Amino acid sequence: HFLHHSSIYSHHTGMAAKPTTSNAECLRVGDQLRRAFEGSAWHGPSLRELVSGVTAEQAIARPLAVTHSIWELMLHIEAWEVAASDAIRGVAMPELPPEQDWPAIAGRSAGAWSSLLESIFSTNEELVRAIENFGDARLGEIVPGRKYDFYHLFHGLAQHALYHAGQIALLKKPVQASA
Repeated sequence: HFLHHSSIYSHHTGMAAKPTTSNAECLRVGDQLRRAFEGSAWHGPSLRELVSGVTAEQAIARPLAVTHSIWELMLHIEAWEVAASDAIRGVAMPELPPEQDWPAIAGRSAGAWSSLLESIFSTNEELVRAIENFGDARLGEIVPGRKYDFYHLFHGLAQHALYHAGQIALLKKPVQASA
């Protein structure tokens, strides 16, 4: 279903944010990233919806030995959200070495899982706000340390999250079926 543009900007914030000539595209891009994480996405369940009800034990499980776990996928998604947030602040976006690209699971408890979820959704909301305030005039600027612009990066973040959300959806079925 199609939404009128004015409803896009106020859906999650509860505020009637109005696009201007200086931020209209940044608001749209931020909205897409927020929907990928929080819900009301056109494609189906968001990351938050997918991990809702997933236990720490299920998040660590590897129903297929050759895949990453749900927990590892969430750590990986957050690593790139942090790198993008840093790039907005002018820090060169690194080629993440494997240990940063796919961080090890530090704790395997329910509390550690809950902390990760709180962290990733908080990181995403901060990133979305930074994108919404970025300014359309800057979207063509090259990302520090990369050869592509911020417009490409910002759309790529939503694509990246949704790519891994699909993997999480597939992993969730067998781990919850065996519970």
